[in-house]
Amino acid sequence: MDGSGPFSCPICLEPLREPVTLPCGHNFCLTCLGALWPHRGAGGAGGPGGAARCPLCQEPFPDGLQLRKNHTLSELLQLRQGGGPGPARAPAPEPAAPSAPPSTPEPSAPCAPEPWPTGEEPVRCDACPEGAALPAALSCLSCLASFCPAHLGPHERSPALRGHRLVPPLRRLEESLCPRHLRPLERYCRVERVCLCEACAAQEHRGHELVPLEQERALQEAEQPKVLSAVEDRMDELGAGIAQSRRTVALIKSAAAAERERASRLFAEAAATLQGFQTEVLGFIEEGEATMLGRSQGELRRQEEQRSRLSQARHKLSQVPEADSVSFLQELLALRLALEEGCGPGPGPPKELSFTKSSQAVRAVRDVLTAACSSQWEQLRGLGSDEDGLQKLGAEDAGSQDPDSTDPLESEAPRDYFLKFAYIVDLDSDTADKFLQLFGTKGVKRVLCPINYPESPTRFTHCEQVLGEGALDRGTYYWEVEIIEGWVSVGVMAEDFSPQEPYDRGRLGRNAHSCCLQWNGRSFSVWFHGLETPLPHPFSPTVGICLEYADRALAFYAVRDGKMSLLRRLKASRARRSGTPASPIDPFQSRLDSHFAGLFTRRLKPAFFLESVDAHLQIGPLKKSCISVLKRR
Repeated sequence: MDGSGPFSCPICLEPLREPVTLPCGHNFCLTCLGALWPHRGAGGAGGPGGAARCPLCQEPFPDGLQLRKNHTLSELLQLRQGGGPGPARAPAPEPAAPSAPPSTPEPSAPCAPEPWPTGEEPVRCDACPEGAALPAALSCLSCLASFCPAHLGPHERSPALRGHRLVPPLRRLEESLCPRHLRPLERYCRVERVCLCEACAAQEHRGHELVPLEQERALQEAEQPKVLSAVEDRMDELGAGIAQSRRTVALIKSAAAAERERASRLFAEAAATLQGFQTEVLGFIEEGEATMLGRSQGELRRQEEQRSRLSQARHKLSQVPEADSVSFLQELLALRLALEEGCGPGPGPPKELSFTKSSQAVRAVRDVLTAACSSQWEQLRGLGSDEDGLQKLGAEDAGSQDPDSTDPLESEAPRDYFLKFAYIVDLDSDTADKFLQLFGTKGVKRVLCPINYPESPTRFTHCEQVLGEGALDRGTYYWEVEIIEGWVSVGVMAEDFSPQEPYDRGRLGRNAHSCCLQWNGRSFSVWFHGLETPLPHPFSPTVGICLEYADRALAFYAVRDGKMSLLRRLKASRARRSGTPASPIDPFQSRLDSHFAGLFTRRLKPAFFLESVDAHLQIGPLKKSCISVLKRR
C-alpha cells in the first residue's frame, strides 16, 4: 500500500500494524498508541495520566480501557497485501467524527499558518508523539485539536473529515466554541454584541441582526482608531487627574501631620496645666492639714498632761494618813490648784476644715473641661459633616437669592414634602443618541461603539443626550437622578428644540432652550444660555430636580438619607425695593433675569447629557429611603 486511505495509521501514516479500534471508530497501530500513551502502554488506557483521548477526534475515553488487536481488520489487511493493490471492501469503514454536526457546511479552505513571532512558542501538534510534537499548521474546531502538515492528511482525504473547519493554529480551542452547544463561533449579533454559533443564531437570536465574524471585525477595525483616540484622551485626562489627586493626597497628608503635631503640642500644654493645678491643690491640702494638725495635737497634749497631774494629786491625797493634818491640807491645796489650772475652756473642734473645698474646685474644673471638650467635639464634627455643610450652604444660598420668600421649595424642607410632587420619568428611546445605551426606561450609559437605533426625527445626532417621555407644563414636578459614574448633566429642555443642532449649541444648558446642573468629576455647576456658575457643594450621588411652572423656577437638591439640601434655585430676581443697597452684578443672574422666564413659555422635558466616555446615570426610585437600584463601581 502507499500509506494513504482508510487502512493507514493516522499517527505514523503507514499501513496499519496490529490494528486496534477505539470506541469512536478510528483505527491505529498498537505500537503508535502505546508510544502516544506512554503511561498506559498496550495493556490498557488507565493510569496516572487520567482519561485518554483519540488522537484524531479528541474524544475522551474512561480509565481502564483495554486496547485489543482487531483480528478481523488484521486479516483483511493481510488479504489486501496478498491480492495486490486492487480495492477491497472493509467490514468496518471509518465512521464520521462524533463532534461533526449533522449538516456539515462547505469545507473551508485550509489557511497557511502565519509565521510565529520571535520568541513565542508555537502551537504543537496534538497527534505527534509526546516530546516530539511538531509545530501545528492548522487547528480543527470540530476535533478541538491542532495538527502538523503530516497529520492533516486525514482531514484532506477522508470525506467524513473534510467538512471540519480548519483555522490557523489556536492555543485555546475551547474559547472558539459555544459553551452551550459546543459548536464553532461563526456569527456576531449586533443587537446583544456577542459571538454566536449557528445553533444560537437559529434559536435565541432569531430576528436579530447577525453578520459573519470577519465582517464585524472589519467594521470594528475601522472604528478602532476612534476608540483608541478616545482611550488616549481618557488616559490623558486620567493622567492629569492622577497627578492632581497625588498632589491632593500629599497636601492632605502634610496638613494632617502638621495639625496632628499642633494638636499634640496643645494637648501636652493642657496636660501640663492640669498637672500644675493638681500639684497646687494637693499642696494646699497638705499645708492646711499640717496647720490644723499642729493646733489640735498641741491641745491634745495639754489636756493629757493636765489629766495626768490631776490623777497624781488625787493619788497623793488618798495616801495621806488620818493623823497627818498638815499633809492633808497641803495635798488638798495642790489638788485644788491643779483643778483650777485646767478650768479655762480649751479650743473646740473646727466648724469647717480649711481644705475641704479643694475637691469642689477640682470638680468644677472637671465639669468645665468636660463641657468644653464635648462642645468643641460637636462643633468639630459639625464642621466636618457634608450634610450640615450642605444644609448651611443651601440655606444661605436660598436666602441670598430671594430674602422675601417663605415658600418651602425655596428653602430647606423634608424629602416627604417633595414626594407630593413626584413625577415618574421614563427615558424616550426615540431621542437617544446612537452612542447612548439604554437599560430599560430608567438607566442610560455612554458607549464607544454606535448602536443601530431606528431612524427618528427626534433623535439627537451631534450630542450624547436623551430626553424623558412626556412634556411638562402648568404644575410642579419633582424627580431624582442618581449619578453612577462620569461627567453628567441633568436638567430640562424645551420640547420644540431641534435635536439636529450642532454640538456647541445643542448641548444641555448651552442655549436659551435648556438649563442644567453639571457634575464634571470635581465640582457641581449650573448652566444656562451658555453661561456657567460654579457651586461650592461637595458631591452628592443623588440629585433631586424640582420644576415649578407657577413660580417659573428650577431647583436642584442634594438628597442624602431623606434630607434635602438646596444646591441652587434658578429663577429671575424680583424688582429691587427702593433703599435696598445694591449688590455686585452677577453675569449669570443677569442672564437669568433676562431670558429664564421665557423658558417657561414652552413645554419642557427632563433632559440628560452624558459628557464623558464612562458616563452612567439612573433615574432614581422615588421611595422614602433613597437607595440606589444599581451598584456603584
